[in-house]
Amino acid sequence: MKHIKLSFWGFLAGLAVLWLLADLRLEMPSGFGSWRNALINFTGIMGMGVMSVALMLAARPLMLEPFFGGLDKMYRLHKWLGISGLVWVTLHWLCKQSPSWLTNLGYLERHAHERAPEPANPIFKFLQSQRGLAEGVGEWAFYAAVLLMVLALVKWFPYHLFFKTHRWLAVAYLFLVVHAMVLMKFSYWGQLMGPVMALLMLGGSLAAVVILLRRVGLSRRVLGVVTLVNTHKPVRVLEVGVQLQGRWSGHQSGQFVFVRFDKVEGAHPFTISSAWTGDGHMVFLIKGLGDYTTLLPSRLKLGDPVHIEGPYGQFNFDSDCERQIWVGGGIGITPFVARLEELVLAPQAKPIDLFYATASPYHLAIHKLKLLAREARVTLHVLVEAQDGRLTAQSICALVPDWRLGDIWFCGPAKFGQALKTDFATRGLSGKNFHDELFDLR
Repeated sequence: MKHIKLSFWGFLAGLAVLWLLADLRLEMPSGFGSWRNALINFTGIMGMGVMSVALMLAARPLMLEPFFGGLDKMYRLHKWLGISGLVWVTLHWLCKQSPSWLTNLGYLERHAHERAPEPANPIFKFLQSQRGLAEGVGEWAFYAAVLLMVLALVKWFPYHLFFKTHRWLAVAYLFLVVHAMVLMKFSYWGQLMGPVMALLMLGGSLAAVVILLRRVGLSRRVLGVVTLVNTHKPVRVLEVGVQLQGRWSGHQSGQFVFVRFDKVEGAHPFTISSAWTGDGHMVFLIKGLGDYTTLLPSRLKLGDPVHIEGPYGQFNFDSDCERQIWVGGGIGITPFVARLEELVLAPQAKPIDLFYATASPYHLAIHKLKLLAREARVTLHVLVEAQDGRLTAQSICALVPDWRLGDIWFCGPAKFGQALKTDFATRGLSGKNFHDELFDLR
């Protein structure tokens, strides 16, 4: 999370400084009109800047995963940038509309519009001639972008509709690029501000085209076929086996992929719950948490085609600590199952304690987990909430006295993870030694 926060606030601050150097310098605006123009420029720059980076992150650039700590963290930054973009473009629109509103309310006198002097540069001259078109295009693109961004933030909006409509934000963005290129202050091009914005909008435009052509993650896609459908009704978990039918570079335990079982619903992120052995087989444990995953057991059948994209994520158990502590809450046990299988194939001497916390114990699954943990030489602690109470940092520290020598890997409900992270932080655990995934990619 540290890199996300630093990147978010650092980018906003850097863009604001560039605008100050290019626009205000040492001179402060005077009068309503000057302040309005300055704010229009500022909010426009900030809005286009954050939306450009948000579009680039939406294209899933794999090279950035190590820096941010995984695609899940990149999507959290994408979300923050999207919300920020919504705020900035709304403020930009309000600044643009404010004179007419204030005039109608009697707070401002109506003045004749002063025509800007015609620039000598032929390119700027052409851009100035397109201002009317750019303003109209920008206004309608703004309305579309606001609607689509609000729908993306509304949780009750169905996922399959979100999956389809969210892509059209790329179209709105491209129209906003036209709006910005034409209306951006000509003097910016002589400052650092101009080239920086040009690069941001170029990157955002390329990402938008990739998204619209549905080429995101193209080199990491592979087809497969369903070979196992096993429903564990007591815990509402569907076990799905897939046999890949194309080239796959493999995956590390703890990583996830985007899985598409049908075109209507689109791809969903699921953690791989099996170790990679090179035979093209992988398993998923899918909890029935929403409409789609609840109905999936009745829809999926053997032989169905599957589209896989990935792998993604940095939840790969890679650390230099002397020991590890794993905490799986509910279906969050999935990545640890994959890692246990991996350790059976390639044992290691590092001591590991696995805590499995569940409110709905499923004895068959627990029995299999115990056998797997024994083979992998991992110490397993099963805690049933009704009998043992809620798992806390205090109980973990009591069972693992040398916990300070290790790091913690958590997968489970977000509130549970945050509580553990806060408790361990008060006990002196560094934030870099608490690993978790932000699996809310929307």
